[in-house]
Amino acid sequence: MSTVRTISTSISIAKWPRIAASVLALCVAEIGLIDTASAQNVSIPTLQKIRQYGAIYVGHREASVPFSYYAGEVPVGYSKDICDKVVESIKLHLHDPALKIVLVPVSSTSRFLMLRTGVIDLECGSTSNTKIRQQSVAFGLTTFITGVKAVVRKDSGIEKITDLNGKAVVTTAGTSSERLVKNAMAARKLTVFAKYGRDHSDSFLQVVKKEADAFVIDDAILAGLIANSTSGDSMKLLEENFGFEPYGISMRRDDPEFKTVVDNSLRAMMKSGEMEALYNKWFMSPIPPNNTNLQIPMSEALKEAIRNPTDAGI
Repeated sequence: MSTVRTISTSISIAKWPRIAASVLALCVAEIGLIDTASAQNVSIPTLQKIRQYGAIYVGHREASVPFSYYAGEVPVGYSKDICDKVVESIKLHLHDPALKIVLVPVSSTSRFLMLRTGVIDLECGSTSNTKIRQQSVAFGLTTFITGVKAVVRKDSGIEKITDLNGKAVVTTAGTSSERLVKNAMAARKLTVFAKYGRDHSDSFLQVVKKEADAFVIDDAILAGLIANSTSGDSMKLLEENFGFEPYGISMRRDDPEFKTVVDNSLRAMMKSGEMEALYNKWFMSPIPPNNTNLQIPMSEALKEAIRNPTDAGI
């Protein structure tokens, strides 16, 4: 479970008890002591909430390279940069250039509950837009389309998905990868032993340490993990995909005014070429902390999503 490493000096003493109480409720919910479905939802529109508190709370991931991750003590990444632009649009919409931005680390298991309970207002990471998730949160326009693959050790003898039969396959808790693995195995009438990682780094390390045979997650995340790992040379990606998924900024449901502001900002970035420029910055150029170039050209699917913006999930 992710805890708040450094929130921000922008949280005033008056506001802190509310945030602390929300985070405490989250922690209790995540360890199963209360039913997360019973968590109280935010009842006021997001823009009204932001205006009332004079701040927008932005959730970010800690290790989803190159989307949202820590480079030293600073959160950076493709999704982080996109959200920064969206926040600027929100400031303009509210006529509040002094609006404070509070950065809050989230995990794959906490992000949606933190949205629903008002701990954060936007979640900017590597979140797949699925029909199931749309029942609890809303998504902005698609900002990335990923293939879901497996990383294995080069000496494992595993070359294709069918070679995973009877193997231990790890997925990160709270991600959609587990469903894709189950579907792929069921279609081939094969079985695997399921394992779970706390976060992407933990899942990857299980394969490195031979505690699991494969880690399945989005290919861009795997590329980032391999590039930044001292064990990267001993790892490889399988060629086959388990599926393809669109990424989107997530926010609370049933708040059309806020979603319109977010989507209009994203649409303007796509139309102006700014989205493509950010893509090239994070996928085709050296990135921190090691100045690694992932060299992942923009896919035709993402080019189409930028030409014709959509928030459709899978």
